[in-house]
Amino acid sequence: VPATALSYETRNEGDFFTDVIAIKKYSGQLTGFSDSELVFHNDRTAHKVRADYITLLGMRCPEDDLIYTGYIDGVDIVRNLEPRHIACLREPHFYTVFDIFSRDMNKQLSTSEKHAILSNDHSIRFLDTMTCVAEQAPVEARDAFIAFKSAMTRSHCKRHRILTGDLLTFANQDGLHNREKIDILNPESAASRWLLKTYAFKDLCTAESFQSYWSRNRAGCVID
Repeated sequence: VPATALSYETRNEGDFFTDVIAIKKYSGQLTGFSDSELVFHNDRTAHKVRADYITLLGMRCPEDDLIYTGYIDGVDIVRNLEPRHIACLREPHFYTVFDIFSRDMNKQLSTSEKHAILSNDHSIRFLDTMTCVAEQAPVEARDAFIAFKSAMTRSHCKRHRILTGDLLTFANQDGLHNREKIDILNPESAASRWLLKTYAFKDLCTAESFQSYWSRNRAGCVID
């Protein structure tokens, strides 16, 4: 396993490889383990330790069903925002609710700490419908939040259809991705879709900055 690989102790017992499959109990719910579409998001938005890169390998991707991974670059989103909104989005006026799968894996999880939506040049921390404005936040934060949602809509979305054997790597924190079901001819076949996913930090220095989260001194496997 590369030194920059990332996994979570509460997911697959810390395995660095995750099978992204549809689990019946999560059907129609907001989690990657459902058979439904997914809103724009970063993976593990509510968690303190998040991957810089995601890699998806198509293991079983039915060819008759059109399912796309959409991606919006953070550069485009920031370009569509006014400076006053950007400044407000860089303040910790927001929080994110943990998705149902994370809560099932760790009953102690409910909502994140208050956090900014924007950081660095164009890094984003956002899960549509689950990232909210904190109750104590100023009115300007609500205006900035609405502006951010509008900027997403105005930004260019690149779409990629992952077929069996395809390998797709994209930035997790420097953009937002989703899952779109464009044309489903066979729902049962579509629900059998299987991707293999891995997480990675951008470099060894970034990985080591989270060393205090390592589970039993196992580098890259975090308690979160």
